[in-house]
Amino acid sequence: MEPYKVLLADDEEDIRVGISQKMDWAELGFTLVGEADNGQDALELAESLLPDVVLTDIKMPFLDGLELCRILTEQLPASKFVVFSGFDDFEYAKQAIQMNVSEYILKPINAAELSAVLRRLKDQLDQERTERQNMEFFRSQYAESLPVLQELFYTRLLDGRIPPGQEAAQARRLDIDLYSEGGWVAALAHIGSGGLKSTMAPLSIQQLLEENLSHVGCKTFLYNDAAALIAALQKGFTVYDLIQVLGRVCTLAGSYLGLTLTIGVGAPCQQLGGLAQSAAGARAALDYRAFVGRGRAIYIGDLEPESGVSLSFDESDEHALASAVKLGGEAEIRSAVESLTEKLRDANPPPGPYNLFFLELLTCLLKLTRRANLAMEDVFGTGFTGAVQATDFPSLEAMGEWCLERCLRIQSMIHRQRSDSAGRTVEQAKEFIRQHYRESDLSVERLCAHLHLSPAYFSTLFKRETGMSFTAYVTVVRMEAAAEALRGTEEKTYLIARQCGYEDPNYFSYVFKKQFGMSPTKYRGSRDAVHA
Repeated sequence: MEPYKVLLADDEEDIRVGISQKMDWAELGFTLVGEADNGQDALELAESLLPDVVLTDIKMPFLDGLELCRILTEQLPASKFVVFSGFDDFEYAKQAIQMNVSEYILKPINAAELSAVLRRLKDQLDQERTERQNMEFFRSQYAESLPVLQELFYTRLLDGRIPPGQEAAQARRLDIDLYSEGGWVAALAHIGSGGLKSTMAPLSIQQLLEENLSHVGCKTFLYNDAAALIAALQKGFTVYDLIQVLGRVCTLAGSYLGLTLTIGVGAPCQQLGGLAQSAAGARAALDYRAFVGRGRAIYIGDLEPESGVSLSFDESDEHALASAVKLGGEAEIRSAVESLTEKLRDANPPPGPYNLFFLELLTCLLKLTRRANLAMEDVFGTGFTGAVQATDFPSLEAMGEWCLERCLRIQSMIHRQRSDSAGRTVEQAKEFIRQHYRESDLSVERLCAHLHLSPAYFSTLFKRETGMSFTAYVTVVRMEAAAEALRGTEEKTYLIARQCGYEDPNYFSYVFKKQFGMSPTKYRGSRDAVHA
C-alpha cells in the first residue's frame, strides 16, 4: 500500500532535523516529502506536493501555523494537521480545534508521542481510504445494475406509470440521455411465427434495431416479451426517416433471421410524458397489419391522420433552430433553416398562414438576439423595425437565405462573446489588482466579491489565462512597484513596503530578495552605483 505523504514545517532547524531523522517513517506508513522553515514556503510546498499530513509549528515567520492550517483546510480538505507549540495556552488549543486540527502537541516533542499521533492519523486515513474504496465498489455495483433499471424506466414510461413531470428527473438519475430537438416517438415490434426460437427472437430484434439506429440516438429495450424503441427526433431526422430505417430492419429480420417483423410507429410527442400516448398509437398501428400487410413499418399517422391541423412554427421548430444557432455550426444552421423552408414548401400555404409562420420564425430570431444581449441593428441591419412579411420576399428561397444570414450573424456574435468573456474578466481582475495592490488586505475572496465570481472558478480561469496564480501575480505587481520606488525615490524601505501592501518589512525584504536575488538595500545600492 502506498505510504501517506507528510510535510514538516518548523522554523527551528534542530527540531526539523530531529523529527525527520528520529521517526521511522516507513514503519509508521508514511514518507516525508518536504520540509519548510516558514509558513509561506510551507504553503507553496503543500500546494504542489498535496500532503496527507501536515506537521507544523504554531509560530513561524511570514505565516503562522494556525493560518497555514486555515488556508490548507480549504485547499486540502482531506489532509490531517498536527500543530506543535511551546506554549501551554488554552487559546492555541481552542483555535486549533476550530480549524479542524487533528492533534495538538506541546514542545519539546517526544518521539514516542509523535509516533502515537501518526499511528492514530494513519488509522483515520486508512479508514477514509477504505470508505472511498467501498464507495467505488457501490458505484460499480450500481453501474452493473444500471441497464436493468434503465429498461424498467423505459417500460414504465411507455406504460404511463411515471408521475407527470418527473420523467426528465428520473432519466437524469439513471444516466439516460433523452435529449431531442424534434420530440419523441415510440415504436413497438411484433414478431410473427417461424425463424428463431421465441425466447431468442426479441433479443435478436433488439440487437438488429441497435445496429441500424445507433447513429440517431434511439433507446432499444425489451418490452412485454418483444422489442421496443424510443426515438429522439433530431434535426435532419424526422419520423418519416425513422419509418424508412425501421422498414429496412423488417426486411433484414426476414432475410437473416427468418422472422416476419412488423413495427408499429406512434405519433411524435413534444413531452416525455406523451410517450405513453405514442406507444398507444404504435399498438393501434400494429392492429392494422392484417389490412396493410406484415413485415413492414406501419405509421399510425398514415392510417389515422389528424384533421384540422394548421401550419405553424411550433415548439419543436423553435427548439431546433435555437439549438442550431447556439450549439451548432454553419452546416447545422443551414440544415435547420432548410427544414423550415421545406416545411413551407410541402404545405404550400396561402398568404395568411405563410406570413404568420414567418412572423413566428422572426419572433424566434428576435428572442435569440435579445437573450444574447446583441444589438438589433447588428443582426438585422440599421433601421430595422420588425415590419417584415414573408410575402415581401420574391421567393421562398430568398426568405430562407435572409433567415440563414441572420442566424449566422447571431451565432458568430455569440461565439465572439464567449471567447471575449474570459479575457475581459482577467483584464478586470488585473485592473483591480493594479488599483488595490497597496492594500494589505487584498485577497482573491475580495476580488471575486467585486467580480461576482466564485474563488474556485476565478482561480482556474486566471491561472489558465495568465500562467500564474492570483497570489503570484499580486506579488509581481507589488515587486515591480517596489523596484520602481527604490530606483526613483529615497523613501525608507519600511515605507515602501507599506506602500506596496506589506505590513511586515521583514517579509517584504524576504519576498523582494526571492524575486530579485538581492535585498532592497542592495538593490538600491546597485542602482546608485549604476547612476553615479
